[in-house]
Amino acid sequence: MNLNVDNELMKKIIVAIDGFSSCGKSTMARALAREVGYVYVDTGAMYRAVALYCYRKGWMSPDAMDEQQIAEQVGSIQLEFKLRDDGNADMYLNGENVETEIRTLEMSNGASRVSTLGAVRRELVRQQQLMGLKKGIVMDGRDIGTVVFPEAELKVFLTASAEVRAQRRMQELLAKGETVVYAEVLANVKERDDRDQNRSESPLRKAHDAKVIDNTDLTPDQQQDRLRELFLETVTSR
Repeated sequence: MNLNVDNELMKKIIVAIDGFSSCGKSTMARALAREVGYVYVDTGAMYRAVALYCYRKGWMSPDAMDEQQIAEQVGSIQLEFKLRDDGNADMYLNGENVETEIRTLEMSNGASRVSTLGAVRRELVRQQQLMGLKKGIVMDGRDIGTVVFPEAELKVFLTASAEVRAQRRMQELLAKGETVVYAEVLANVKERDDRDQNRSESPLRKAHDAKVIDNTDLTPDQQQDRLRELFLETVTSR
């Protein structure tokens, strides 16, 4: 399937993609945005950048987190996506490109931890909602369709088995040269699932009107085809 629909004739929409960690949300969202000429926002990168900032400041360690300092300072953290020549975007933290630094297992876990803090979530949700004022945006995360954009025209909830997600995550980290063990990655995936679903602030939930895609047994092409179908169904029915 292709997207040969006149973009000038289509009313722009908001596409909200939520789901569990390591489901491929960012890959799917980025590809769709590129195909349809929308802006892509990786909200996970925003939380990872906040976690990186907190580690650097000494407000977070593997065993502790200074919630008061983080809550007081999160409003002063400058987050920005800047486009590269290949059409993808890098995350900038206070003017510094931190795209490589935030893509580690440690920052993945750190993002899950800082995202439990109400002050952090409220500030980042505020920034994310500003990004979507003009629509024409594809955003992925944990609470996009339930909290950030509950009025989004297309909501997708992505899921897969924990074992398959851990395998995918491990291969991604190995490709970056990191030394990882499958059992540890699986434990991290399950820990994040529990934290994401049970936190008091904006827990991971499927919006009542979200379309579910379980990609446990889907190829990347198959899942992308399904997302394209949902997008076309939505924009052509408006």
